[in-house]
Amino acid sequence: MPNPTAAMLVIGDEILSGRTRDANMHHLAQVLTEKGVDLKEARVVSDDAPAIVSAIQALSGTYDHLFTSGGIGPTHDDITADCVAEAFGQNIDVRDDARALLAAHYERQGSELNEARLRMARIPEHGVLIDNPVSIAPGFQVENCYVMAGVPSVFRAMVDSVMPGLTGGAPLLSESQRFLVGEGDIAAPLGKLAEDNPDLSIGSYPFHHEGRYGTNIVIRGNDADAAKSVMDVLRNTFAGNLL
Repeated sequence: MPNPTAAMLVIGDEILSGRTRDANMHHLAQVLTEKGVDLKEARVVSDDAPAIVSAIQALSGTYDHLFTSGGIGPTHDDITADCVAEAFGQNIDVRDDARALLAAHYERQGSELNEARLRMARIPEHGVLIDNPVSIAPGFQVENCYVMAGVPSVFRAMVDSVMPGLTGGAPLLSESQRFLVGEGDIAAPLGKLAEDNPDLSIGSYPFHHEGRYGTNIVIRGNDADAAKSVMDVLRNTFAGNLL
């Protein structure tokens, strides 16, 4: 059986403007690979409600799981929760369970649960809360969409909360080797190996090293022995050019 599939939607003007470097997709890809869930697509959209709604509907309808990051904080431009509610045709309002979490948290801190902070308790009516042990304000799941914070430490904590409930497939394993051989020279044998081994994903990534062109070959699949066997063919073919 093929592995479950997933997509990620990164939300925020700060990502598209270059002010913030996204680290969440990299982390999610690693965790999903270990879980045996294939991350098939990632998109970045601005803080624009129609664009967010459209992306959520497209991605949640195409893949088994959709993970979003960003836009669930206390400020006016945190509109992800509203967009998720609209995308799935649900009402949204302050939820008692989310309010209780925030009230207890801010009471412990000696801070006020003001109107801005209360925005983080607005959850779609059928949403299931996602635990946030870092800053308490919960993420939530609506159908196959997992809505999480953009702050990397909080995002990682929410991912850890979600993963035990996901059913994965066979973990994707990889074998890699750097060759001091240009892509033009390794392309022919590489193409033949890819044709003969359709169950493996064979990637070619060029680099430049001390004045010479090289190629990093990465072979991915569910069978570690098969990936190593194919890579060994290349290692033997280009034995004098391994790096």
